[in-house]
Amino acid sequence: MSAKIYRPAKTAMQSGKAKTHIWVLEFDQNSPRKIDPVMGYTTSSDTRQQVKLNFETQEQAVAYAQKNGIDYRVIPPKEAVRQVASYTDNFRYSRQQPWTH
Repeated sequence: MSAKIYRPAKTAMQSGKAKTHIWVLEFDQNSPRKIDPVMGYTTSSDTRQQVKLNFETQEQAVAYAQKNGIDYRVIPPKEAVRQVASYTDNFRYSRQQPWTH
C-alpha cells in the first residue's frame, strides 16, 4: 500500500487560490482498471483509489502515513511564476519591437 502526498494546484476555472493550501494523501493504483463488458464503465477492484484524505499541513499528512504504516512519497508544490505585464507598455515609445495589428 503506497500513497502520494501533495498540495493540489489551482484549476483553470479558478481565479483565486481557494483549496490550494491543503495537503492531500491519495493512494496509488494497485490493480489495473478494466472496462465493464456490459455497461462500458471503467471499473476497478481497488477501492483505495477512491479515498482522498485532506490535511492542513504536510507534517500532519506524513504523520498519518507513518502512524498507519503507509509507504508514501511527498511531491513538493510548484509555485506559479507570474510575469508582471502592464497594458500601457504596449504603447511605450521605447518599445523594442514595433507594434503591429
